[in-house]
Amino acid sequence: MRNFFKYLFWFLLVVVVILPLLGGIIYFAKSSDLFAEPNRIGVICIRGTISDPLEYLDGIKTFRDDDNVRAIIIRIDSPGGGVSPSQELYREIMRTKVVKPVIASLGSVATSGGYYVASAATKIIASSGTITGSIGVIAFFPNLEELFRKVGYRTVVIKSGRFKDIGNPDRAMTSEEKALVRDTLMRIHKRFVRDVAEARGLDEAKVAEIADGRIITGEDALQLGLVDDLGNFQDAVELAHTLGHIEGKPKLVFFKKKKRSLLDFLVGSEVKSLIVKFFAREELPVRLQYP
Repeated sequence: MRNFFKYLFWFLLVVVVILPLLGGIIYFAKSSDLFAEPNRIGVICIRGTISDPLEYLDGIKTFRDDDNVRAIIIRIDSPGGGVSPSQELYREIMRTKVVKPVIASLGSVATSGGYYVASAATKIIASSGTITGSIGVIAFFPNLEELFRKVGYRTVVIKSGRFKDIGNPDRAMTSEEKALVRDTLMRIHKRFVRDVAEARGLDEAKVAEIADGRIITGEDALQLGLVDDLGNFQDAVELAHTLGHIEGKPKLVFFKKKKRSLLDFLVGSEVKSLIVKFFAREELPVRLQYP
C-alpha cells in the first residue's frame, strides 16, 4: 500500500507539475529570441497619411538592433504627410541601412512624403502602376472671411509681431505674408530634392527638374532612377533574402502598431488632434505637408 501511494505521488508530480513546467519552458523558448535563427526579415507597413512617426521609428530601431533580423522591408502605401515626420523616418532609414539592408516596397501610392521615406532605402521596388513622385511641399490656409461675415462671426487678434497670425481664416493674407511662406516652402523643397539626390545617388539638378509636384508611374520612376526595379512585395522579400545573406527560407516578422483609441477609429488622429486643440483653446499651427 505504501508503494502505491509512493507511485501515485510521483505520477501526480509528473503530470501536474513537471510536464506543465516543461511545456511552458519549451513554449517560451520557442517564442523568445534565445533560440531564434538569423533568418528573419522585419516588415514595417506605413499606410495612410504620415503624421506620427514614433511607432515606425521604434519598429525600425527594434529590427535594426535585432541580430536575428538580417534585412528590413518598409512597405509604403501613403500619399505623404507632415514634413517633419517624413524627415524623421528618412533619417532613421539612412542610419539603419548602414547596418543592414532596407528594402522599400511601394504599394499603389507612394507619393511626396511617402516617396521621401522610400528614397532613403537601400533599394526601392515598385509596381509598374504604382503612383509615386509628387516631390514638393505645400501649406493650406483656409480663408473663411466671407463666411464669417455672413454669420456675424468676428475675431479680436492681439499679437506680438506682424507675422504671428499668418493664416488667420478671418482675413486674406497680405503679399508680404505670402512671400514669407513661399520662401519657407522653397527652402524645405530644396531640402527634399537634396535628400532624394543624396540617398539615390542622383544629380541634384536632375531631381530638381522633376520635383515640380508631378506624379509618375513606377515604370517611369524606374527610367528616371527614382526606383531600382519593378515588382511586388514578394519580389521585395526575395531581394531582402539576397541582400541579407539569409540561408534557407526567411521568416517574415511584422511590426505591430499599438491599438488605437475609439476616437482615432471614429475621426482619425488628425481630426482628433484638431478637436483637442479647439476645446483646449490652443493655437492651431500651420501644417507643412508633403501631400
